[in-house]
Formats: sequence, C-alpha cells, structure tokens
Amino acid sequence: MTPSSAKTVHYKNDLRRLTAVIGAALVLFGAVLVAIVAYAGWSANRTAIVRERQLVENALDQSVSSVLDQQKAIAWWDDAVANAQRRPLDLDWIDTNMGLYFFETYGHDEVFIIDSANQPIYATVNGERSDAVAAYNAHRAMFDRIVGEARRGADASLRRRDRAFSESQGNYSALLGASFGRWAGHIMSVDGEPAVVAAISIVPNLDANLLRGEPHLLLSVVKIDEAFMAQVGGSLLIPDLGLSTDAVRGGGVLSEAFVADDGTDMGFLNWTPRQPGRSLLLFILPLVVAGVFGAGWLTYLMINRLKRASGDLADREAQSRHQALHDALSGLPNRHHFVEHLQEQLDNLVQTRNNGRVVVAYIDVDRFKDVNDTMGHAAGDTLIMGVAKRLQQTLSREDFLSRFGGDEFAVLRCANSPDAANELAERLRKAFEESFDVYGQHIKMTASIGIAMSPDHGMSPQELMRHADIALYQGKNQGRDKAMIFCAEMAAEVEQRREVEIELHAALEARELKLHYQPLVSCADGRVTGVEALLRWKHPTKGDISPGVFVPIAEEAGLMPALGAFVIERAFDEAKAWPDLEVSINLSPVQFRHVDLVDLLEGLLKKYDIDPSRIVFEVTEGVLMESSDRNRQILEHVRSMGFKIALDDFGTGYSSLRYLCDFRFDKIKIDRAFVTGIHERKRAMTIIQSVVTLGRGLGMEIVAEGVETEAEASVMRLVGVTELQGFFFSQAVPAADVARLRGAFERPKAEMKPATLTDLRAKRLS
Repeated sequence: MTPSSAKTVHYKNDLRRLTAVIGAALVLFGAVLVAIVAYAGWSANRTAIVRERQLVENALDQSVSSVLDQQKAIAWWDDAVANAQRRPLDLDWIDTNMGLYFFETYGHDEVFIIDSANQPIYATVNGERSDAVAAYNAHRAMFDRIVGEARRGADASLRRRDRAFSESQGNYSALLGASFGRWAGHIMSVDGEPAVVAAISIVPNLDANLLRGEPHLLLSVVKIDEAFMAQVGGSLLIPDLGLSTDAVRGGGVLSEAFVADDGTDMGFLNWTPRQPGRSLLLFILPLVVAGVFGAGWLTYLMINRLKRASGDLADREAQSRHQALHDALSGLPNRHHFVEHLQEQLDNLVQTRNNGRVVVAYIDVDRFKDVNDTMGHAAGDTLIMGVAKRLQQTLSREDFLSRFGGDEFAVLRCANSPDAANELAERLRKAFEESFDVYGQHIKMTASIGIAMSPDHGMSPQELMRHADIALYQGKNQGRDKAMIFCAEMAAEVEQRREVEIELHAALEARELKLHYQPLVSCADGRVTGVEALLRWKHPTKGDISPGVFVPIAEEAGLMPALGAFVIERAFDEAKAWPDLEVSINLSPVQFRHVDLVDLLEGLLKKYDIDPSRIVFEVTEGVLMESSDRNRQILEHVRSMGFKIALDDFGTGYSSLRYLCDFRFDKIKIDRAFVTGIHERKRAMTIIQSVVTLGRGLGMEIVAEGVETEAEASVMRLVGVTELQGFFFSQAVPAADVARLRGAFERPKAEMKPATLTDLRAKRLS
C-alpha cells in the first residue's frame, strides 16, 4: 500500500469515523431534539389541561358567587324585608320581585323564602308557585344544612365556593345589608343531579329598623344541567364542556370526577382539552429528519409555538376578567368595575391634593317596565342598548359610563369646575330629548337623574353612591323626568318618609288605622241618607297624620292594595250598624292594577252579608284613564253585582263629560271648587245648573262636596242638587258617633224649605 493509498484509506476511515461521529451526533442531537420537543409538547398539553381544569373549577365556584350576587340584588332591599315579613304575604309582589323574577331573569329552578324560625313560607318550582312546605321537605336535610350555615357561619365539612362573593362585599359597604347580611352557597346533589344551592339573609339596604328579629332567608336552587354547562363552557371558550354519569374514554376527551361539596359523586365533567404540544410534534419532527441544520429552525418554531399557546391562555384569562367587569347586554362596565374606578379617582384626588371634583350620577329610565310589559323583554333589551349608545354619544370620552343592571346607569366624571354637577345633568337630559327607535316604533322616554359630588357630598364611594341614589329617589318622588343634585335636606326627607312608611306598615298590620264617616244630607228632607268612609291615622306619639301625608307614601311603598282592601272590609263591617244608610268608599287606580277587585268584593259580600245597593264606590277620572277598557269592564262587573258607582271630583279633569257618555254612573259628585262661594259666582252657578240638568236627565243623583256655609247649601238646594256634603253639616266622625249625628238631622221637612235667590240677595245686603 502506497503512502498515498494509506493516506486515502486513513482519510476515508477518518471520514467514516467523522461521519459516524457526525451521524451519531446528528442522531443524538436529533434524538435529544425530538425528546426536547416531545417533552415540550407533553408539558404544553399538561399545562393547558391544568389551566383548563382550574378554569372549569373556578367557573363552578364563580357560578355559586353569581347566584348569591343575583339573590343579593333583591334580598338586600328594604322592600324585600317589608314584604317578606308581611302577614299575610303579598304573593303577587313576592312572585313579581322574587319567585318569578329569579326564574325568568336568572333561571333559578326553585326559590324559597324561609322565615326566622327556619320554616318555608313561600316557594316556586320551575316558575310555578308551589306548596312551600312540601317542596322544602323534599330536600329538607340538605336545605336545613344550607340554612343552618347561612345562620351560623361556614360549615367546615363543606367546600367554600363563595369567596368571590364574600370578597366583593367590601366594595358594597354602602348597602346596609353588606354589614350584617349572612349567606351560604354550595354545589349539592338535588334529586341525584348537581345544583347550586344558595341561601342569603333578607336584610335592609338602608333602614335597619325594618328588620324585626332574625331575618328571613332567600334560598335558590339552580340545576347544573346541559344549558348550565353550555353557558359555563361558552364563557370559558370550551364548547363541548358537558356532564355525564360515566367517564368518557378515548377520543381525546378529558373526564374529571365531579364531586358535590358534601362529598357526593355527581359524575364526570367531560371536555376536549386543547393540545398545543401535539401540533408541535407533527410540525417539527419532519424537519428534524431533514437534517441537523433544521434543528435551529425547529427550535425557533417550537419556542414561537409555545409562545402562541401561552398567549392563547393569557387571552382567555383577559377575556374572563373582561366578562367579570362588564355588562353582558350593553358591553359597558358593571357596578363592580364602577366602584373600583370611583375608588381610584377618589384616592387620586386625595393624593394630588388638588381642587378637583368627582361627580357621580345615577340614571334611571322612567317607566321602563311599561315597555317590557307592552312590547316584550326583547324590546326592552333593544331600548337599553339604545339608551347605552345614546349616553355614550352624548357624554365625553373622559366620562366613565356604567350599567348597574335593569334600567339603571351610572356616570363618573372628574372635573375642576364647581358647576360640574349642573353641566353633567344638562348633558344627560339632552340624551333623552329625542325618541328611541324600537322595532320601528319611535318611543319617547324620560329619565330621572340623581347626582352627588365630592368633596361636598362625601369622599367615599359608599357616600357618593348613596347620596346620588337619594337624589334619584327625590326626583322620582317629584314626578320623574328630573335631574336632582343631592343636598342634606333630601337625606332628612328620605329618612322621615322611611320612618312614616315603616310606622304605617306596622299600623296597618296592627289594624290601628280607623275609618271616620262624613254624612251626606238629603236636600229633600234634611236627613242623613249616607256617609263617606274616610281613612284616619292617629299616631300614638305624633298625633293625627293627614291622609295627604301618608297616602302618597303608601302608594310609593306598594301598600295601597292592602290599605284599600282594609278600608273596604272595615267599611263593610261597620256599615251593618246602619242598615238604611248608603256607605261611600273611594277606589284608587292602584287597586285596579294590583288587586282582584271582583274576587275581593265577592268574598266580602259572603262574609258580611250586606246589601250591595247600599255601597257606593267613588272613582275619579284617573281610574278610567289608566287602562280604561280594562277598568271600565271591572266597573261594569262591580255594578252588575249590585254596587253603585259614583264619579268623584266632577269638573276637575279634562274628560268628565265624555265619561258620563261612556259609562253609566249612579251618582255625580261636584267638586268643591265649584261649590265654594257659589252664591257670589254667577258663572259657576250656571255651570252647576247645567250639570244638574245633565245628570238628572241621565238618571243620576247629584252630590255637592265641600259645602261650608248656609248660603252654599241653599244655592245647591235651589239648583236641584240631590245631596250635600261638607263641614257645614259635619266633619267626619268615628263610626260610634254616626247614630248620634243622624239624630241631630232628624227635623221636620218644613224647616228645610230652600231659600230663593231673592232671600240670598237680601241676606248678602244685610
């Protein structure tokens, strides 16, 4: 072998060795690279699965907190406390604001009210009112456990799932309920199926004096069914998230055991997890086979791919946080986000020590419920989105607009001008100047606005929001379509009205209210032919409280149906003592909207066995103007039962003559505005004469109200009025004094000879 050949062989051997080394290195590098890539893919898949497990678990926990938050919106409310404690329960109010509301709005399958003795007093199952005791007893052991926890505190044997709700209450300290409200929420087995079971105390949001003894509890059951899981999966971007009794095997589906908080096995949660690592392997391995020079590129792709997978998870987390802080319908920040931002602005104001102001405005769309009732909830949602868009267009970019839910919006503005509150109020008014397009219909809406401003009205979110709410309440109380800026007098007035409302509710329950009766005197013989029942309230410490004070409060507090029913029943009972007298009772428009008047009267007729022809129901134009067709049908039914109907305050409205044509009244009561000083008002006398002629031509009796002088009484007799009523004869007296009052009017007919016009003129001249 020549040196050259030997060198060649040696070179080839070296080359082979080098090739082998390079090949081995490449194989080893490729194997290491494949191993790295395989591990990275497995790790990415594992991380994704772990994160998705945590997201699913957090979503289930959040669902418990969400149910409690939904309950809180009603349970921590003065009206809820008042109506839950009322006996008997106003079932229509409870249905509208609790039972049916939670079923229709949030899908609560079962809703219970538990009294202070831990006994069920109300229940709805699947939106239908049910026997509370029977429905509760079906799961009493489990329900008692939840109720007990809500009363005593956390049950260590049950998993805590209400942390998000508990933590959020620190931001709602403006609500009185947040201070002493109690709650419990768990995922439990109901009829062998998982469900969110949550209980929360029904406590006041403003007036602690409303609560008598241990608070009632609101208990809800929300089944974790297919729709529920679809909603959770949609929020987590896991479209195939489901629940099954058995574990799913194969197909890349992940099955996780689902255990209720009491340890009961509820089946398995199934979904197809994301596998970012699998695509890595399929893409990188062919490049590894192509050569070691592709290793760098593969590594780059791997890292880039991993970054994208991590980015997807980060995006999902950001989306979840956005959903937690924004309203689903309008896309605006929700109450929680608003409170956070308000706190930040107030902290910044303190830290910078400038003369800036933070303005908070509450906006409530007036009569929004009418749109929902007449056009449907879809139209209501369209209107809400229209209002949100209009407000965004009207407000500046620096203003922070939020939706609190329903028809409530809030605005936060930071400004340096002392007129910032007035400027904001004017801008908000402009948003409602034009009508809103709802399904092609142009609807004119108004809004009530309440405004509070720091530092004048407080330096905490709780103070500003509470004061803005008080100003809003004041605006609604003054007739709606108003923008009110908070002042100290408003708070005092609200407290006074709250106090009267609480005491009126207690007086009604204790049946401390009384009826007084003012006589109606016949012009023919001067005898008492009837009495009008008038409600009176003698407060034990405040003395006599005028109906002009407590009746509007009763209307606002929703007490008028109960108050009206009380008046009718008491009048029926006391009327038995005067079998030959007519008894007049006033009917308000509220009684037509919230009371089954016909059923009520039929029940009272059977109970008191009274002649219906002795009862005269007095109505005003307001009754006929509100849902006139429906109210007219009710009045016709009442009249067909034998009762009499009188048109009260005739002449003060706009359409009295039209109603005389459209409906057959038994009596017309001429308003005192026409009676006062009638002997000195020729034109008024001419009008009265025309009314008397018209009424008698239609077969109606004519009653003159507000007669206070002998001259007024004489003129009314002269023009042909049938009956007289007023202080000239008597003020309203208790039922016990009616017999004595009648005796005073028992005198000969000759004494009641009407005066002539000549007599009246002579009396004036003398």
